Amino acid sequence: MALDRIAEALLREVRQELGYREKGGQHTKFGHWYADRVQDSQYRNAPWCDMFIAWAADRAGVADYVGQFAWTPSHAVWFIKQGAWSAEPEPGALVFFDWKGGKSYKGVDHVGIVERVSGEKIHTIEANVDRVWLKRKVRETDKVVGYGLPRAVKTNATLTEIRSTELPFASAPRQAAPGSPFDVLGTPQALLAAMVLMTVVLSLRFTSRRRGTHRRFAPPWNAPHPTPRQPAAAPSGGRVPRARVSLEAGHLEASHPEASHPEASHGRHLTATRRRPYEPKP
Repeated sequence: MALDRIAEALLREVRQELGYREKGGQHTKFGHWYADRVQDSQYRNAPWCDMFIAWAADRAGVADYVGQFAWTPSHAVWFIKQGAWSAEPEPGALVFFDWKGGKSYKGVDHVGIVERVSGEKIHTIEANVDRVWLKRKVRETDKVVGYGLPRAVKTNATLTEIRSTELPFASAPRQAAPGSPFDVLGTPQALLAAMVLMTVVLSLRFTSRRRGTHRRFAPPWNAPHPTPRQPAAAPSGGRVPRARVSLEAGHLEASHPEASHPEASHGRHLTATRRRPYEPKP
């Protein structure tokens, strides 16, 4: 199987480190590099199988597709989430082992790189094996949990980028039409103004109606009520002087001679009376 560019670059770097042996106290240059990278000194003498792969991927310029981890279960989960997890080996793939024979990523406790596949066996390059070495190994697949494929990580990332460019472009904003005074009609502000105006008009009408109501009061109990009288029949040879009575004010008015009498000008209520023509004036 032909190597892809990622696998070729990664294997070129790891082959150069074959035969490396850890220093006393499990210190390695790969552990020191990783500790400085993450600013955590505990990795300086930690198990270094996965930190070696992170170091090699960084030097090969393929870290984005290989991953940068020290904890092997987390590295396996990363490949699963990238859609780059496989049950079949291939050169350049990362191989994850569970020495207890489990098949869950939670049991992963070692990682290496597949150099080539031969029948039912895989040829690998692994760090921190046989206690202190970085060396080639030939493995059976019964302890393998799965394989992480850097090339698939790149392919899926490229597909995601292509899909993002296929999103429809935002339509250009429409030009607003020239404004019109009637544009405000139907807006919430216009409806609110109309309600306020109607409330004010109704309030004014109601108030003016109450102020313009008149009540008619009955005249005082002791006020004279002028009663129109029938004119007396004129005696033969004579004529009865006519008097006009104002029913509204109760005053004697007009043509009767007594209406000009001084006593009639003091606002006293007079009652029109009849007198016989032959009776003398008082």
